[in-house]
Amino acid sequence: MEVLVKLTQELGSILIILASAVPYIAGYIGLILLTLFVWRLVKRVLTPKQDFSSLKTVTFGDESAVSSNFAASVVSIVLILVLWGSFTGSKILPSFMHVPGAFRGEAEFTYTAENESGLRDDATVQVIVHGIGEDVKLPDIDPGDGFARNDVLAVKAYRTKLLKWDTNDDENRKMGVKIVAIDGQPVAAGTSVYLDDLRVAVTPKGTLNIEPNKGWQMEPIWLPSPEAVWKRLIEISTGGFKNFPLLEHLGFSLFRVVVGFFIGALVGIPLGYAMGLSDWFRGWFDPIVEFMRPVPPLALIPLVIIWAGIGEVGKVILLFLAALWIMAIASRAGVSGVKISKVHAAYSLGASKWQIMRYVIIPNSLPEIFTGARVAMGVCWGTVVAAELVAAEKGAGMMIMVASKFQQTDIVILGIILIGIIGFGIDMLMRWAERIMVPWKGRG
Repeated sequence: MEVLVKLTQELGSILIILASAVPYIAGYIGLILLTLFVWRLVKRVLTPKQDFSSLKTVTFGDESAVSSNFAASVVSIVLILVLWGSFTGSKILPSFMHVPGAFRGEAEFTYTAENESGLRDDATVQVIVHGIGEDVKLPDIDPGDGFARNDVLAVKAYRTKLLKWDTNDDENRKMGVKIVAIDGQPVAAGTSVYLDDLRVAVTPKGTLNIEPNKGWQMEPIWLPSPEAVWKRLIEISTGGFKNFPLLEHLGFSLFRVVVGFFIGALVGIPLGYAMGLSDWFRGWFDPIVEFMRPVPPLALIPLVIIWAGIGEVGKVILLFLAALWIMAIASRAGVSGVKISKVHAAYSLGASKWQIMRYVIIPNSLPEIFTGARVAMGVCWGTVVAAELVAAEKGAGMMIMVASKFQQTDIVILGIILIGIIGFGIDMLMRWAERIMVPWKGRG
C-alpha cells in the first residue's frame, strides 16, 4: 500500500509537470498552424492556378502523395533559432523580439514590524538587483528613527537572498518582534507577497527571503544564447578541448559508431535472413533476439566493462550489440514481408532457390533493412555518447560529460548540436543510398 501511495504521488507530480508544459506546447503548435496558414495564403496568391499536383490529396499506400515541404523545414529551423534567441536575450535578435527577462535594477518595499507590546513601526528595504559576476557597492542609507531600521540589500538576478532585517534594529526577533505586513499586505511565517519586481517571503524563522522577478528568459547556466554557443565552437575549433582537437573528438565518436554498426549489420542481416527463411533458425534465435531487443544497451555497460575493459574494444562491442538486434529484426521482417506471389512467379519461370534468393528475396527485403539501418544508426549514436562517459579520453560524449561537471552548458549544447548534425548527415546519406540502391521501394 505504501508503494502504491508513493507511485500515485510520483504520478501526480509528473502530471503537474506535464500540465505546466501544455501552454508552451499549445503555443508551439499554434505557431506551426499560423505559419502553415501564411504559407498557403502566399502560395495561393503567387500560384493561383490549379492542376493535378495542386489538387492531389493523400492517397493511402502512395508514398508520392506526401513529401517533405522544404519551406516548412526552413521555417521550422528558423523558428527554433528565433525562439532560442528570444528566451536567452540573444543580441542577434532585436530587443522587441525578446521575451521579458529577469529584473535588474533597484526596487524597494516597506515592512511593518510589531513588538510584544503591540507597537508597530515601518522600515524600508532597498533592493539592488545586479547581473551575475557584477560587483555592487551598497549605498549609504538613512536608518530611520523607529525601532525598525531601514535596510539595503544586493541580490543577483535569478537568485534569492535572505535578509535578517532585525540585525540593525533596536528590537529583534529574540525580543518577540515579528513582521506582520509587507507594503501594507498582512503576512505570517511561511507566506509570500508578490510585488511588481520582487517576491518577498517570510520564512518560518521570521527572516525575509527576497526573490527578484525572473521573467521568461533562461539563465545562461541553463540555456546559453546562440552566440555564446557559436563563440565556444570557435574556441574549441581553434584551441581544442582537453588537449585534443574538436575534429579528433568527433572523429573518434564517428569511428566507433561506424565500426560497431558495420559489425552489427554484418552479423545481424544474415541472422535475420536465416530466421526468415528457416523455421529451425527462427525457433532457435527468436527467444534470444526477442529477449535482448528490449534490453537497453546502456544496461550492458557494466557487463561489457567487466568483459572487455574500458578501452575501444568495449565501446565497439557495446555499439555492436546495440545494432545487432535491430538489424536482425529488420532483416527478418523484410524476408517475411516478401509477397508469396512473387516467389511463385519466379518458380514458374524456372528459377532456382539461389536465383529466388538473389532476385526476389534480397531486393524485396532491402527497404526494411534500410529502415532498420537508419534506426540502428540512431541508437548507436545515442549509445556511443553514454559509452564515452566511462573512462574515455576522446569523443563527443566525453566532451559533454566533462563540460556538465563544470556546468559549461554551452559546451554541452554544442556537443548535442554537433552529434545531431552528424547523425542527420548520416541519415541523409543513407536515404540517398536507399534511393539509389532501392529505386523500386513502394512500387509493389
